[in-house]
Amino acid sequence: MSDSALVRARTHLQDGDEDAAKQAYLDVLRVDPTHCVALTELGALAHGTGHVSAAREAFGQALRYHPESQAARLGYAYLLSEAGEPAAAVEHYRAALAADPDLYQAHQGLARALTDLGENADEHWRKGYCGHAVVPRRYRGKGTGIPLILLLSARGGNVPTQHWIDERVYAVTSIYADFLDPDEPVPGDAAAIVNAIGDADLAHVALVNAERIVPGAAEPVINAPGLVLATGREDNARRLADIPDLIVPRMAHLSRAADFGYPLLLRSLGYHTGQHFVCVESRDALAAAAGSLPGSDPLAIEYLNARGPDGMARKYRVMFIGGRMYPLHLAISVDWKVHYFSAAMEADPRFRAEESRFLEDMPGVIGGRAMAALARIQAVMGLDYGGIDFGLAPDGRVLLFEANATMAIVPPGPDPIWDYRRRAVADVLAAARGLLPGTPAPAAVCGKPATG
Repeated sequence: MSDSALVRARTHLQDGDEDAAKQAYLDVLRVDPTHCVALTELGALAHGTGHVSAAREAFGQALRYHPESQAARLGYAYLLSEAGEPAAAVEHYRAALAADPDLYQAHQGLARALTDLGENADEHWRKGYCGHAVVPRRYRGKGTGIPLILLLSARGGNVPTQHWIDERVYAVTSIYADFLDPDEPVPGDAAAIVNAIGDADLAHVALVNAERIVPGAAEPVINAPGLVLATGREDNARRLADIPDLIVPRMAHLSRAADFGYPLLLRSLGYHTGQHFVCVESRDALAAAAGSLPGSDPLAIEYLNARGPDGMARKYRVMFIGGRMYPLHLAISVDWKVHYFSAAMEADPRFRAEESRFLEDMPGVIGGRAMAALARIQAVMGLDYGGIDFGLAPDGRVLLFEANATMAIVPPGPDPIWDYRRRAVADVLAAARGLLPGTPAPAAVCGKPATG
């Protein structure tokens, strides 16, 4: 029974029928709840379909029953790292390498986890990715998928694409450009190349290597690497500085920064979601703050006050996709460091109502000066996919926080309080999908032409 059900599960996976595959794996586990292969393959299926808690439970059970299983240990460690528990992940990756010092997947995971902890991981990056830079992903659809090349940086700084590149439609081959050997063959039959390397500060080497991959490509290239290379924080500060109605903060590495006054922001380059990003209130606190950050020379950034008359800080996000501008969210927070996941949106219906007005009528809310400035920023950047985080000055000018390709599109949760956001997010995702071959470009509802 177990063997036949396992074969059936794998056959369903090959046919793209994930629900039937899941049921077949469960049939195996009803007979043998400790079946290692069924647990690990079910965990991989659950993770691939976005059921992270179920994946963690499956890999965790497999590891409890079969501590010798490298597949179970690697799967569980990956989920720990993904959940923001790098120290716990490190223990499992080291255990895997103790059993097999050449296990490149363990080196890959350990490199990511150690980097998240601020530790040197150069040896593990090299052992994990040299010779393993071209990785065909499992195609999850039925029939034959549209071949797609996804350029990535092994060290991170990639555009989140999981919500708009559907692996039931596209047969994706990932290429980690920072470790690609010039003699290593790459697929030549792709319908498009998507450059998902988005952070020009963290992934400079990967972007330079990616530029060598795409010049001879006959297929379209989405987000040409050269355009992304120009979007580093300091580069943006220089090239966007002359745009009318845009306030660009002064910035320089701390070792050569002029006195920007206080409060002053310090940031380690290559990190997002507020990680390693601090506000220094006075010169007396500067040395301790700088010492708390990874790296020896953080970026010093002039503080731009984005607080409204109510004392709350506001951060708007607008996406630039296919030549149009799409409002994605407005986050309102008591903290100067504004992120949607930590903002006060869930707690206060007034803030949700304010965001709803922004999503429904972006020009009416932010005004003509801001709309014109955003359009000029998009034109200078020239990206197929990117975005901007910004605040508004009292006179309607734009306060630049960041503008690049790494902007994430995160669908709202199931709670009905977020229903007002669903249409705007759906429009943005449809626009991103419209960049890909085989997907019609959407008739935008919230998107505004990039004119002005």
